[in-house]
Amino acid sequence: MDRLQAMQTLVRVVELGSFSAAARELGSTQSAVSKQVAALEKALGAQLLARSTRALKLTDAGERYVEQARRLVAEVAEAESELRAGEHRLQGWLRVAASGTFGRMKLVPLVRSFQAAHPGVKVDLQLHDGFVDLIEQGIDIAVRVGEQPDSSLVARRIGTVRRCVVARRGYFETLGMAPPREPADLPRHNCIVYSELRAGPVWSFEAGPGASAPPGSEVSVRVAGSLRTNSGEAVREAVLAGMGLAYAPGWLFETEVARGDVQFAMPNWLGRALPMQLVSPPQRRSSGKVRAFGDHLAAGLA
Repeated sequence: MDRLQAMQTLVRVVELGSFSAAARELGSTQSAVSKQVAALEKALGAQLLARSTRALKLTDAGERYVEQARRLVAEVAEAESELRAGEHRLQGWLRVAASGTFGRMKLVPLVRSFQAAHPGVKVDLQLHDGFVDLIEQGIDIAVRVGEQPDSSLVARRIGTVRRCVVARRGYFETLGMAPPREPADLPRHNCIVYSELRAGPVWSFEAGPGASAPPGSEVSVRVAGSLRTNSGEAVREAVLAGMGLAYAPGWLFETEVARGDVQFAMPNWLGRALPMQLVSPPQRRSSGKVRAFGDHLAAGLA
């Protein structure tokens, strides 16, 4: 049995939803395709597909195996296409991951410009605010902020992100309250908590010029409020609706700040500097698509 060919057949059966459809596409017979998948299951010692007269369904083992098989088949196809067409003609699928709001606001325009330069590349953009296992999910490249605990991944630093306290213009006047001037003032305010931060409701700051502490001093404060969310988009909308203060990266509100709709509070205090990095599984570092897309993101996000 040709293991790679069997994997390719299995992937097409799953994607097309039937043995007959895969057979037609592959120029084979339904019986031959079924025997090929059965031989693969026998070699693996596991059932991959639960067969019925109406439909095919992946078993739990099949779900795990097909995800890895799909990635391996794609990598082989990419390697072959690069040999045939050369490095300068990129093509095939590229699987990219980022947080939801960042992906929508910052990555989609860069994906568009990258595909304009490389029309043969298709992008599968996976947006999640929570943790994503790049290897398990078959991700080629991801944008992450903060130190990376997984040393097995290949990381490339492309910039720095700082969080700051923001509120809608006129928010404090509406409440008849003075804006916070330093971290110790924050517990008196309604703070919108982004639950995907590792520190949760603890906001950390560094003193800048003009702060009430020596420059570079670090202060952390526990905050509370009437809204807690795991969505960056929800944090953004809540601030614009005047629902409270947020501790957010400046890029999230750059358009509204420029228009004067959103203001920075505590301008003498900024969140700790965190690295923005492009992260890839080690086996994807040599991919021409990954290298080209990483360079494009580095230039576009700088």
